[in-house]
Amino acid sequence: MSDRDLVNLYSGRILALAADIPHLGRLTAPTGSARKRSPLCGSTVTVDVVMQDGVVADFAQDVKACALGQAAASILGSVILGRSRAELEAARADLRKMLQDNGPLPARPFDGYEVLIPAREYANRHASILLALDAACEAAGQTELA
Repeated sequence: MSDRDLVNLYSGRILALAADIPHLGRLTAPTGSARKRSPLCGSTVTVDVVMQDGVVADFAQDVKACALGQAAASILGSVILGRSRAELEAARADLRKMLQDNGPLPARPFDGYEVLIPAREYANRHASILLALDAACEAAGQTELA
């Protein structure tokens, strides 16, 4: 990866998002929790949710990831409250298509993931970017199983 590639990939917007992740921490009484790890880079994200009336009523995340994973967690943290499991799963599928298949941006309110378009070229970074949404989907699904 050249210096220019790194500058494009780790833009100021990505670094700003990584520095300001909403809802950091853990919940004391979640209805669902999930931890996801990227085997390639070792990044991990643990998500706690409280689902109420089919939507995320409370949310916390413990993020130990690269700047791209942190930025993705920041985007999720800014829009997750009030979202259903189906919305989270659609956002995850859309983000995966955006990264892997040059698909369109995820639908609003998840369109903030557009900042991660430069990561399309770096397949080894995709797993880290998807960690927060993967964990959120799993945590939200646990409530339905209970």
